[in-house]
Amino acid sequence: MPYRYILFYKPYDVLTQFTDNSSETKRSTLKDYIPIPDVYAVGRLDRDSEGLLLLTDDGPLQHRLSDPTFAHPRTYWVQVERIPDASAISALQTGVTIQDYRTRSAKVQLLLEEPTLPPREPPIRFRKNIPTAWLEITLTEGRNRQVRRMTAAVGFPTLRLVRCAIGHLRLEGLKPGEWRELTQADLRFEI
Repeated sequence: MPYRYILFYKPYDVLTQFTDNSSETKRSTLKDYIPIPDVYAVGRLDRDSEGLLLLTDDGPLQHRLSDPTFAHPRTYWVQVERIPDASAISALQTGVTIQDYRTRSAKVQLLLEEPTLPPREPPIRFRKNIPTAWLEITLTEGRNRQVRRMTAAVGFPTLRLVRCAIGHLRLEGLKPGEWRELTQADLRFEI
């Protein structure tokens, strides 16, 4: 039986798992969106992050894409508080220390225009006297809350975080809560 590969646009406030074992109020999970049994998320996106998620039942692929030794790129659009200066961008590019760990170098650029994204519900906080900016950050590792910790470490807290790509797979064509099965043409990436 062939493996299944699902691309999903995870909305804000959705857990990257199929069950919620929390004693809190019921939270939205992948089960609320994806009716396919036995597929699992490759990596994770925090509840307060949005964007592209790959799900599969292909264990070896899941391992290769999740294990940092394979350095598989993931790209994020990151809205930060204030406008990062050249030294902050340079620090993000060369690696920053978060807790007791130094991040790998990353591709980072200040976007001149806001990415075309649907509005987030609830919207991010707006402060009239504090501007925001968008960065595009590509990492080859994925530690817990890494992007948020990196931008905070250089003085520009993350307000909104959207994963827009996993390797060559892109978010385009999907709206929050939508998913599609990958085609053979989609599966051309090297692992």
